Amino acid sequence: MATAGSKNRPLSPHLQIWRWGPHMFVSIMHRVSGHGLVVGLALLLWWLGALASGPAAYAQLVECMTSIPGYVVLVGISWCFFNHMMSGLRHFVLDIGAGFELKGNRTWSILTTVLGVVLTIAFWAILLLR
Repeated sequence: MATAGSKNRPLSPHLQIWRWGPHMFVSIMHRVSGHGLVVGLALLLWWLGALASGPAAYAQLVECMTSIPGYVVLVGISWCFFNHMMSGLRHFVLDIGAGFELKGNRTWSILTTVLGVVLTIAFWAILLLR
């Protein structure tokens, strides 16, 4: 007879025994940034629709995107892109069988997050300083 309801049944894996690390953070942020890219796709479709609709619609889009909330959305979407790209490259390296050592995995996890932020800052610095 099965003992599905007994208290002796192991609950592993569960959150109380896991040690949180940067690799878990990167995994969660990969998912979050992937969902953020869907927002970017909606914005791209809005831009294309405004281009096709004429000068008035495009002016409305430009006015919305050059406001403070618009810039916050655009910076967020660019962070999503760079973070997702860096995390995807990390997963590519893991898929070929490299980078599973604990120290290396931790280092590349931290570097993935940092590079996503640095590339976003560099991208916006180039855009705003030209």
